[in-house]
Amino acid sequence: MKKYSRLLIIILALTTVVSSCHKIDVTPNSLYTGDVFPTNDAQFQSVIGTIYTNLRGHYSGTYWFTQECSSDEAILPSYGGNWYDGAKYIELHRHNWTKDNAWLNSTWSDASSLIGLCNQTIYIFKNAPEGDSKKTALSEIRTLRAYAYWEMIDMYGNVPLDTIYPSLGVQTNATRSQVFNYIETELKASIPYLKTTTGSATYGKVTRWMADALLAKLYINAEVYTGTAKYNECIAACDDIINSNNFAIEGRSSYLSMFYPTNGPSFKEFIFAIPYDPATSNGYMFTGRYDLNRNLGIKYRYSGSTPGGYSYPQIILNATTGSGLVNTKPSGPRATLSSFYNRYFATDANDIRNSQWLLGNQYWPDGSPIMVSTTKKGYNQFYAGSDGSAAYTYPLYIDSVITARQDVSAIDLGNDEVAWNMGIRNNKFYPDANSSSRNQNNDMPVFRYSDILLMKAEAIQRGGTATLGATALSLVNTVRSNRTTTTPWTAVTLSDIYAERSREFTWECWHRNDMIRFGKFEESYGFKTDANTYKRIFPIPTNALATNSKLVQNPGY
Repeated sequence: MKKYSRLLIIILALTTVVSSCHKIDVTPNSLYTGDVFPTNDAQFQSVIGTIYTNLRGHYSGTYWFTQECSSDEAILPSYGGNWYDGAKYIELHRHNWTKDNAWLNSTWSDASSLIGLCNQTIYIFKNAPEGDSKKTALSEIRTLRAYAYWEMIDMYGNVPLDTIYPSLGVQTNATRSQVFNYIETELKASIPYLKTTTGSATYGKVTRWMADALLAKLYINAEVYTGTAKYNECIAACDDIINSNNFAIEGRSSYLSMFYPTNGPSFKEFIFAIPYDPATSNGYMFTGRYDLNRNLGIKYRYSGSTPGGYSYPQIILNATTGSGLVNTKPSGPRATLSSFYNRYFATDANDIRNSQWLLGNQYWPDGSPIMVSTTKKGYNQFYAGSDGSAAYTYPLYIDSVITARQDVSAIDLGNDEVAWNMGIRNNKFYPDANSSSRNQNNDMPVFRYSDILLMKAEAIQRGGTATLGATALSLVNTVRSNRTTTTPWTAVTLSDIYAERSREFTWECWHRNDMIRFGKFEESYGFKTDANTYKRIFPIPTNALATNSKLVQNPGY
């Protein structure tokens, strides 16, 4: 287990958070008495650890699906009814979700619970001895609460502001502008007291730079959230990070390894990352399970699979005799739309970011084609010949085109080899060969330095004042010079910046946010034709409405 996540020790016996009003059925004074209040930094950190644990469980699963599957970047089809799951993925893709969508209910509950846990922890600290450690701890919690509220206004718009523990009762929706102002105020108040050190000691924790990055993200979206642009404020927040000299763009040779199971505080681009560890019961980092084509498990040593002794090119997956291997399959349901890939990746063969994709013919490390053994009917369930049970061996090929062969309304591709081999797969968060479970050791970055440079470039391009001798063009080229050997750009547009963000942050939970800000969310793509602008925010979910009678549903729902 990584030592960084071991530090997140939970010493509070906290019970389940009720998401509607953040009320927790526990009396804080029964947990802490005057002689056991935290008094130093380590003790404060051990209490705060439970908040980070909840964020970890939320980010790579519930939050990921809500953000990515509602964009043109990711799709999770169904396969002969497998992975249909009440249409919760299909609705996100088609933009025909309702307040009953399971993912929308889960994301609201998760973010609300984070807020409630922050509220209670602040209450617990109120009688702790005053001092710098307490000021820093309270600022850290307030920043985490501001982050949870940022998720809420980004996804749901008008949400309750409930920041007091014990709760005063259920609250009605605050306006998006009111919540925006609250987040801004909290971050500005917290920043002076947050730690400024980087590296192992603060990895995975809130620092001044994480708060600055969140503030920049708030400001770059200010016009979406409030109707008023704040581009100069975004630039100032970015400049605070830039001037710290604590961060740098990873070179072309190390870009991919930033997302490997061995990633961590040595990467200078990470401003705030969430540590994951397969040894923890709530690791919840299993991109290999979702992203690997199911016939690639052995090649990438998925879930502890070992190929044993064999020689190329005789190896055939699923063969039961000779040198064959019975496949240890990941589920592999997630894919990328060919339109997304072709628009942003197929145009530059020199870009290292192209290497995160799995498509076309697949090979063993020595270059031999990966062969798969099945039957004619197993390969194509619609095969009409009388010899459907006859053996059939084929070279593994990942088809970029996704076709609903079984049920268009359910985006059902069928349940055969043809279906499971449809859709470009993303391999950015490389499978963890050392894990014996589906959990992986890859930490997930939330804020990276490249995002700071690209946000600043966008803010300048949208009318903000250039600073520090940089231009929108020079900032974008700084990122690109570390990703591709192609000649630097000589001019830049907002469309160029959007495309660069699409390349840079694929699979990192930013694309829905970008699509909305750049006016792309209503476009048709894949199986989605809905162009309603009110879908830029999600409905207040059923579980929230059921527990809070004061909530008012968002317009359009």
